[in-house]
Amino acid sequence: MVSPVAPRASLPAPSGEEARAFLQERLAFLGLVSLILSVGFFLVGAALAGLATPAGWRVAWLAPGRLILLGGALTGAVAWWTCRRGRLPETTLVLLDATLFLVVTLMSALMVFTTFPGEVTGLSYARTLLLVTFGLALRAIVVPSTARRTLVLGLVGSSFPVVTTSVWHLRMGGAPLLPAVWTTLWCLGAVAIATLASRSIFGLRQQVREAWQLGQYTLLEKIGEGGMGTVYRASHAMLRRPTAVKLLPPGGEGPERLQRFEREVQLTSRLTHPNTVAIFDYGRTPDGVFYYAMEYLEGLNLEELARHDGPQPPGRVVHVLRQVAGSLAEAHEVGLIHRDVKPANVILVAQRGGASDVAKVVDFGLVKDLDQATDVSREDRIAGTPLYLAPEAITAPGRVGARSDLYSLGCVGYYLLTGRPVFEGRNVVEVCGHHLHSRPVPPSERLGQPVPDGLQVLLLSCLEKEPSRRPSFAGEFLETLDALRDIPPWTNEQARGWWTTRGPLITARVRATARGGHAPARAQDSGVGTVSFVRRADIRRGA
Repeated sequence: MVSPVAPRASLPAPSGEEARAFLQERLAFLGLVSLILSVGFFLVGAALAGLATPAGWRVAWLAPGRLILLGGALTGAVAWWTCRRGRLPETTLVLLDATLFLVVTLMSALMVFTTFPGEVTGLSYARTLLLVTFGLALRAIVVPSTARRTLVLGLVGSSFPVVTTSVWHLRMGGAPLLPAVWTTLWCLGAVAIATLASRSIFGLRQQVREAWQLGQYTLLEKIGEGGMGTVYRASHAMLRRPTAVKLLPPGGEGPERLQRFEREVQLTSRLTHPNTVAIFDYGRTPDGVFYYAMEYLEGLNLEELARHDGPQPPGRVVHVLRQVAGSLAEAHEVGLIHRDVKPANVILVAQRGGASDVAKVVDFGLVKDLDQATDVSREDRIAGTPLYLAPEAITAPGRVGARSDLYSLGCVGYYLLTGRPVFEGRNVVEVCGHHLHSRPVPPSERLGQPVPDGLQVLLLSCLEKEPSRRPSFAGEFLETLDALRDIPPWTNEQARGWWTTRGPLITARVRATARGGHAPARAQDSGVGTVSFVRRADIRRGA
């Protein structure tokens, strides 16, 4: 069922769990900043006192100004520690915000009664006003707050320096009225600036939140982008489950692309196999952005696995192929053909539902419904990824069927087993020519070492040029795979051991490569599809 998407004007204010967690994080940061600044001022003051007189360092520890700074440091440390202990209710955070701000402002106001070595008369007055001003500005920048709340807290906090500076002037023998007026005007100006800052920053946060809100889903960060859409990590307002949201903005390649994208959702949502990515929801925003929400997969895709870890053991190859074949078998039984089976579209997750090394098939963006007489893909183009294309997908896309997916699945198994694609070439046309005319090198010959006969025969049967010589559908492939007896099993212990030792290293390497701009940052990035469209006429011309 499609969830209605609320117009931007009716979106709620930034409250709820995301806002609460963000407020707690910001208050922890503000407490840490207060701690660092207070300790820094204390050490600088003590050092200056030590330079002024030999006994200055010892006396500085007990000087009133330094004790005030230690109080500010203690307040900041308590706020930071409290926010780091665990989840705090929103009411507690609001109270902590007010307490931290007012205590620090009071201590800043009391600094008017202290002097540092070498200070001229009156400098403590200016220092107090600057500290109060800095405190107001820092809170307005760091803490998410409405303008009204900043105004109220600012007015209360500003009363402290008005009182303390008036008392200070009275103790200095001057009339307190005029200094009180000037201090009040200064503080009111500082409060006005802080209130405007809160209003602007809070408003910008609200606008960003609304821009990143799709129905009940809040987009948190972009994790991938490709020809078939953009994927974001997101969270649901109520369920709080990890979610990936894939969306296609209006425009792009026109109605053909949008129609293909929407069909992906409708067809994939009919599949319930545990090794097929689960679709939670889909809809369209008032701005015309079509989106759907699916389960968030944190792991490695098979392309990343083989690229960074090399050829995989036959037992693991069989373990992965069995899961992928099970996903495709369900699709084939209901008349759906994936048409873009490739290593990047199979994500391997460490654990799922108590099982280890779980494979998930994603990106049904080129899926073909055999019950439909028409197909939205253009007839003069080849849809798919060239390294894993079946011959008939190149010469006659209308003949694409379940056996075409099995050809691609054979290419995936070959890649996992050897660490290399079945065919390579200098360009797309050359690769497609190999799929049409070249015989694949047996995996054992490619590896230079023995490969279980049953697995090699099965993979080579999937790579037959003539579809009738391949397994008829994924269920038959699965039965043949289950009948193999000459392959050591890939156990849960082995899988858990790999994910404990090799897995973190490979994942870190993949993400480091992604930061350099050479690969996706997460496995699900590849689910958006690196799909190539090649004109069949170019293949015939050998261009």
